[in-house]
Amino acid sequence: MNPEPQRLQKLLAQQGLASRRQVEAWIRAGRIRVNGEVVTELGYKVEPGRDRIEVDGQLIQFAQRRSRHVLLLHKPVGVLSTCADPLGRKTVLDLLPEPWHSQIRLYPVGRLDADSSGALLLSDDGDLTLKLTHPRYHLPKIYRVQVQGQPSQTTLQHWREGVDLEGYTTLPAEVEFCSAPGFFKRSNPEGSWLRVVLFEGRNRQIRRVAERLGHPVLTLHREAIGPLRLGNLKAGQFRQLSSDEIQALLAPLA
Repeated sequence: MNPEPQRLQKLLAQQGLASRRQVEAWIRAGRIRVNGEVVTELGYKVEPGRDRIEVDGQLIQFAQRRSRHVLLLHKPVGVLSTCADPLGRKTVLDLLPEPWHSQIRLYPVGRLDADSSGALLLSDDGDLTLKLTHPRYHLPKIYRVQVQGQPSQTTLQHWREGVDLEGYTTLPAEVEFCSAPGFFKRSNPEGSWLRVVLFEGRNRQIRRVAERLGHPVLTLHREAIGPLRLGNLKAGQFRQLSSDEIQALLAPLA
């Protein structure tokens, strides 16, 4: 019995070659051939094990069964949330020992900017990456943020209700005063600490909102993604998620 045909981008993402969005970019660029013919249609379907699929001329060998790897990393400040950097700066993959560093094709699930620290997921599962980062899913993420000055309750309420960012109004957020994370030995005395819960993940959103409200970010740390918390992980450390943790992470998105 032949396997069911699957969309090309979904199949390659499931094999951990790249995220589904990246595979779609390869298709548009004409980098993929199926049975010798260049494919440019995003909805193109293939049969794994029957169709011959090449990326940049390299034949793709499909594993019948493949383990899904998901890591929770405590990203330090100064490390980039990307797989490689043309300027040679340190990336999250540089923090991983073998076989994670090169033998397993891991990709960051979302991003934390270089000046921020905290929880970041890495995975070789393109479908999982797409689901967790798609705009229609609102997976809560918890941050401890130190901002300049002392925001008023009016300002915090404005943040909670949504702030206009270049024509887009952010989704409602949870924002409260809090204490500094325990591992922060030094804290700027001129700053205030906030606990911020976001249900979306637009580029540098917290920094842009805080700047717009007149209280620029001094320190930004993400302590949780959905049900996952950093716990005792120190900066630069990581752990592999169990299958139960992965299911719990995806359950609200089903």
